[in-house]
Order: sequence, then C-alpha cells, then structure tokens
Amino acid sequence: MMVRYLLAALVAGLIAGVFMSVAQEIKVTPLILHAEEFENVGGAHVEQSLAPRGSSILALADFLNPVTSAHAHEGADGGSLFGLDRLGGTILANLVVGAGYGLILLAAVLLTGIPITAKTGVLWGAAGWLTFQFLPALGLPPELPGFPAVDLADRQVWWIATVLLSAAGLYLLVARSEIWAKVLGVVVLALPHVYGAPQPEIISSDVPALLAAEFAVAALATTAFFWVVLGLLMGAAMDRLEEGA
Repeated sequence: MMVRYLLAALVAGLIAGVFMSVAQEIKVTPLILHAEEFENVGGAHVEQSLAPRGSSILALADFLNPVTSAHAHEGADGGSLFGLDRLGGTILANLVVGAGYGLILLAAVLLTGIPITAKTGVLWGAAGWLTFQFLPALGLPPELPGFPAVDLADRQVWWIATVLLSAAGLYLLVARSEIWAKVLGVVVLALPHVYGAPQPEIISSDVPALLAAEFAVAALATTAFFWVVLGLLMGAAMDRLEEGA
C-alpha cells in the first residue's frame, strides 16, 4: 500500500506541476520579460536563478519553492537550464518541484495522522501554500530580475527556518485542541518574522514598484493554484486507494 501512496503522490505532483507551468506562462512570465527590459544590458547582470529571490532552485530552499515561473535568465550566451529554452526549463523545474511537494504532502499526512481526501484536499493545499509560499513571502517576497538581494545562503537559512516553524505553528493551531498549543502555535508562527528576514542595504532598482507588486501577487496566486490542484489530486487518489483496499 505504501508503494501505491508514493506513486499517487508523485503522479499528483507531476500533474500539478504541469498545471503550474501553464498558469505561470499566462500570468507570471510576461511580467518577468517586462522586468528584464529594465536591466542594464551594458553592465553586469544582476544575479538570476530559476526561482524568486526567496530561494534558488540550485539549492534546497529553491528546490522546494516553486514561487514563480522557473525561467532561466538568458544572458549574452543564451544559456538556460540543462540547455532547454525558458519554457522547457520552467516545465522541467515545475515537474521536479511538483513531485517533491507531492511527497512532502504525503509525509505530512502520514506523520500527523490527519487523512487527506477529496473533501479535505483544498484544506491541505491551503496549509502547504501558507507554509511554503505565503508566510515565507512576508519576509522574502517573490522578486523580479534586477532587484538587489543579500547573500543567497542567508536567505536560504531564513527561508528554511520559516518553513519549519510555519509547519509546526499551523499544526499546533489546527491539529491540537489545547489552549497552550494554540498560544504556542501563534508564537512559533511569529518567531521568524519578529527576528526578521535578511534584507539588502540598498533597495533601489530600475524596475517599477508597481510591476514588482504585480509580480509578487501573480507569483503567489499561481502557487496557490498549484497547491489547490495538488491537494485535490492527492485527496482523490487517496479516496480511490482506500476504496480499492
């Protein structure tokens, strides 16, 4: 049965990753391309990655964070992820991330003992979105190309700590009925934001603030869509497995 659970989680993640790629191509990619027009073509390129500045797909925090379209920034050499073009790199990255998130969601279900069904799939998806996207984005919002950022390692440490504390805080608030658990859950959720995310000393950018805000909203909206699809697919798959057991 465990093998079936794993396969269900992987398939659900892969399908959700495809849906994510479509949504990003429609809502997020045009904003990235627009922002690139403001970059200094004659000077050194600002550091780019396949994810927003809150994480990098080249490291653990990025591998688990599909916050924006995973488009490689094409410089003068035209390079991209594994030689793929922008769209191909996006789809490949989202498939990998989607499968990873599917396995993480399955692990959370098994560890907490709270079942995921077609009826509760949206709630599980909302919890995943809050944990991995929205709450970390309060300190490190999705950023467009051309924005300044602090050292990648510092951002990754804060992002990972925030994800872990967010997961623990949501569990205490939702799954435990004791008053002390509710209070502790609020405290745990607030800890990384009270400490504060690492921020660059210079925050000026040629990218318009309105465009940056629109991008942050679009990036978070597409990940919300991703998590809802993943939760629903996982719930439906688990229902089928339970019926066939």
